[in-house]
Parts: sequence; C-alpha cells; structure tokens
Amino acid sequence: MELVYPPVVALAKTMFRVLDLKIQIDGAENIPREGGAVLASNHVSYLDFIFCGLGAQPAKRLVRFMAKKSVFDHRVSGPLMRGMRHIPVDRDAGAASFREANKALRDGQIVGVFPEATISESFTVKELKSGAVRLARSAKVPLIPMAVWGPHRLWTKGHKKELTKRHVPVLIKIGEALDMPKGTSPDALTAALKVRLSALLDAAQREYPEKPSGPEDRWWLPAHLGGTAPLPEAAPV
Repeated sequence: MELVYPPVVALAKTMFRVLDLKIQIDGAENIPREGGAVLASNHVSYLDFIFCGLGAQPAKRLVRFMAKKSVFDHRVSGPLMRGMRHIPVDRDAGAASFREANKALRDGQIVGVFPEATISESFTVKELKSGAVRLARSAKVPLIPMAVWGPHRLWTKGHKKELTKRHVPVLIKIGEALDMPKGTSPDALTAALKVRLSALLDAAQREYPEKPSGPEDRWWLPAHLGGTAPLPEAAPV
C-alpha cells in the first residue's frame, strides 16, 4: 500500500504544470511494466531523482532511489524518503545498502542509481562506480540507462537555486537495457554503461530547444558545446 509516494508524485506534477516546464520523455517503452530493474542515470542536478522518477511514470512504475544517508536523517526529507521506500546509502556500511537494494529488486521493484555518485559539474558523464552493474547482475534484472538534461538550470552545485524559474525545457532519455554477457567483468560492463549514458546525454544536449540568453548564461552548457562549465579534467571531484 503506497500512502506517501503517489501524493508526492501528484504534487510534483502540479508544480511542473504551474511552472510550465517543457518536459519531454523519450524511450519510456524501455521501462518494464513489471519486475525488477536498475535505472542508472547521469547526475547534473539536485532534482535529477524527481525527473528520473517521472520517466518511469508512463510505465506506471515507482522508483526506489539509493540516496546518501544524511538525506534520511533530515527532519523534513527523512520521513518522506522512508515513506517512499527509498534506500539509504551509508558509505561506512555499504554492504547493508547493497543487500536492501538487492532485496527490493528481487521483490520486483525498480531501483534508481546515480553511478557517478556525485553531481558532474562539467555536465558530462564522470567515471562511474560499478554498483549499478553489480546490483543488476546480482539480482538478475535489466540495467536501463537514462539521461536527464535541463534540471541543472533550476538547482545544481555551485549555482544559485532557481526553483521558481518558469518554462525550462527538461529532456529525459531512456535507453534500451544494457546487454550483459555472461563472463564480462563488472569493470567492462561499467565502461559500456558510461558509453551508453554519454550517448544519451549527448543526444539530449544537442536536441535541447534553448540556447543561453547571453555570455553570463553559458554556465549551464558543457565546454565542448561552447559553455563555460569546467572541463571534465578540471571539474571538482
């Protein structure tokens, strides 16, 4: 019985309509309508989990996100996170988080993971942790790549929060499940996942319907597209 998650989704959708966010979801058919799956997304903003979850809505699925334990310890966000059955990640007790996520997957849930672990300030895909691959392989479920582009204009690391900014386009691209041949190492599969995420993100960035309004607004574009975001090598870890 879901008492918390549906009202939160409804509230988010209402806010999206009020702000007239131009949300486009491509590849929603790649989200399975039943059974477990790992949803692996790039990470450009503090709002990514909301839009990743929205990407699963056409399949009528709720995503249980793995998030750092401090979010669960907060007096406001903590009860909401627990009510939506998200999964706390304690870096000092990673095995417990893995077991909880694995159980959710075997119970037929979709688990959301950000393999970069932190927001990419270069707005390109950083090196990935292997957890998403290991989870999908352990639970024998599909690993589905996803890219989001646009939420960083509302709230991201190192820039002013603008949660009331209107008419912002948000692109959500969902790819086909990653092929994971038996015997392939987790490192090799993680490298393949990075290639897929990068391709999805590149497509979203190039299809994005807006350009910076001027030189001061170029911060939200990656350097290779003419923006002033730091190069991947120089971006903070």
